[in-house]
Amino acid sequence: MTEDYGFYAACLRFMARRTEAETPDVAAMMQDLTRIADGVAAGEGIVVPSARLRAAARALAGVAGVLQRHILPEAVAAGDAAAERRVRWMIDTSMEAFATMTLQAETGGEEGADCRIPLPPPPAP
Repeated sequence: MTEDYGFYAACLRFMARRTEAETPDVAAMMQDLTRIADGVAAGEGIVVPSARLRAAARALAGVAGVLQRHILPEAVAAGDAAAERRVRWMIDTSMEAFATMTLQAETGGEEGADCRIPLPPPPAP
């Protein structure tokens, strides 16, 4: 993969570090985000073990929610078109992954197989 997804990996890692692990389930979801970030940075796309699909999907939906509620309005208000494109890309990508992972979890997919989701091209700078 020749595309640069460092911005997405950094965002996922930031969210994982900054979220308080109030329960063991939340701590596990933040570990999921870190593993997803590692795969993104390595050019593998989003890779999630089948046993973690529901939790990892919730974690990505949470990332999208924070971006949409808090970060996107700041980028828009600042008039930074490049930042706005990146934030919108991260929201859309996270929600598309959420939908794919939720569907695979509900339909069973391949039992025991990792869910692999390729990333769309990154936004133009």
